[in-house]
Amino acid sequence: MGCDFVKLAVPGVRALNPYLPGKPVEELAREQGLDASTIVKLASNENPLGAAPSSCEAVAGMMGELARYPDSSLYNLRDSLSRKLAVEPDQITFGNGSNDVLVLLAQCYLKEGCSAVFSEYAFVVYPIAVQAAGAESIVVPSKHWGHDLEAMAQAIRSDTRMVFLANPNNPTGTSFSEAELRIFLEKVPEEVIVVLDEAYFEYAVDSGHPDGILLLKEYPNLVLTRTFSKAYGLAGGRVGYSVSSVEISSVLNRLRQPFNVNNLVEAAAVAVLEDEDYLNRSRQVNQDGMAQIEAGFKSMNIDYIPSTGNFITFNAGMNGVDCYQRLLKLGVIVRPVANYGMPDHLRVSIGLEEENQRFLDALSTVKHS
Repeated sequence: MGCDFVKLAVPGVRALNPYLPGKPVEELAREQGLDASTIVKLASNENPLGAAPSSCEAVAGMMGELARYPDSSLYNLRDSLSRKLAVEPDQITFGNGSNDVLVLLAQCYLKEGCSAVFSEYAFVVYPIAVQAAGAESIVVPSKHWGHDLEAMAQAIRSDTRMVFLANPNNPTGTSFSEAELRIFLEKVPEEVIVVLDEAYFEYAVDSGHPDGILLLKEYPNLVLTRTFSKAYGLAGGRVGYSVSSVEISSVLNRLRQPFNVNNLVEAAAVAVLEDEDYLNRSRQVNQDGMAQIEAGFKSMNIDYIPSTGNFITFNAGMNGVDCYQRLLKLGVIVRPVANYGMPDHLRVSIGLEEENQRFLDALSTVKHS
């Protein structure tokens, strides 16, 4: 009998279920015998405009450097980002997507005997990161599908070392105001790190939506995470970052892998960071698409959760996985959220006008079949 290498793994990792990404177009084409060009993927909150031409040009210009290791300090991107955000370069920690930074935070500050607080229906990476570190998860029931900040503050214990907040929240799209966030931060002990996940920040255009950058000087225990995967159109490139106090950043960078962001995507990120036209178009397409899908839902009497991100979660009116499978057969990929405890809901990303219409037409077909 051979060795059981699963049992040899550390307990927190052994009990994990791996993160399941959205179904790729090519996989669905193979499964259903469909033409890949006819499939609409609205599952992974990607930018429907595709990568910005400025990013593509920057990548092309770096192809001759493929044989070289990237600059581990990411000096060019660090410099551009620090100037844009008006923070010190040493406050920034880069990751292979913001997921990487979330896991890094848990690795650096959580261990067995510690706890972390997050909301029901919050991003699935939070419990994965906490459990892998051997810490205990404290899951606070949601309020109207979003964060109950008052209850989350009350849930903090003497062994709590971290709180995860998502604003806007994935997968529900809910958000909270600056005033609500400030009230919460005032209640959090100074030794508890508050991770403010702002992956969808660029889409939250409401004037009352907080900008975590502006709160960092007042709250040294605050860490915010952002990404280039969404509004900046670089999901395939995998680059995200955190902004924090220099002290916290110095801890994270002790464990951060030296080449976790490659030189091609660094160049792409520097280019798109200055491309205001692309960002504005991305926001406009998202606003128009959100209005289009909301109108479609209302015409079909479908309940949905109002969203401030680039996606919207709705009640399928049946088992969500069943609806998802029926949509797949029609060449439309959305995202089941049963793993979040929402078995009757699905999440759909905002696409281009014709993609949104394909989804609405397919959903109408499913509902009337």
